[in-house]
Amino acid sequence: MFHKLPNLPYAYEALQPHIDTLTMQIHHDKHHQVYINKLNDALKDYPKLVKKSVEDLLMSLDSMSEKIRLTVKNNGGGHFNHTLFWRIMKPKGGGEPKGKLVIAINKKFGDFARFKEEFNKLSSNFFGSGWTWLVVNKSGELEIMALPNHDCPITIGLRPLLVIDLWEHAYYLKYQNRRPEYIEAWWNVVNWEEVEKNFSKVAK
Repeated sequence: MFHKLPNLPYAYEALQPHIDTLTMQIHHDKHHQVYINKLNDALKDYPKLVKKSVEDLLMSLDSMSEKIRLTVKNNGGGHFNHTLFWRIMKPKGGGEPKGKLVIAINKKFGDFARFKEEFNKLSSNFFGSGWTWLVVNKSGELEIMALPNHDCPITIGLRPLLVIDLWEHAYYLKYQNRRPEYIEAWWNVVNWEEVEKNFSKVAK
């Protein structure tokens, strides 16, 4: 199995009280692992694809056999999206970004409060399962977007910086149907240093 479940960069209980321990255990160990298992299974008969990175797979879906394209899109996306999601959170996170990222946010959205308001509104009103992203678009500008299921911005040439999981398994044990409450709590665990690293890589 080429693709493997990445370790969490913190303990299961580290994001409490905002994200509970049991949710983190099930979300990481069960849900993420299933996507990896299905991705590896889909690739096992395709030696030219089996050792490609998940990023390369998602950026070359159009050249892939139709037999596995949708499976790779769904499960490769689930793997990539969750891997980024774990990394952009940390214990005692939150606050506001600094440096060049906050300059870019202020330029695009006016200020951080307006950015957060727009991000929250899109996330709260999004119908069904999916993810809300902060990306750098093809014009080099910041953009907030929500994508369904496990669709991923890199498949359409965008560079992701920040993401929140809107699938119910990410919050239902603690917040039930109160998605806006989960979204507001999530800001307290955002790892802005990691998001800023993502931005710096794109800027280069």
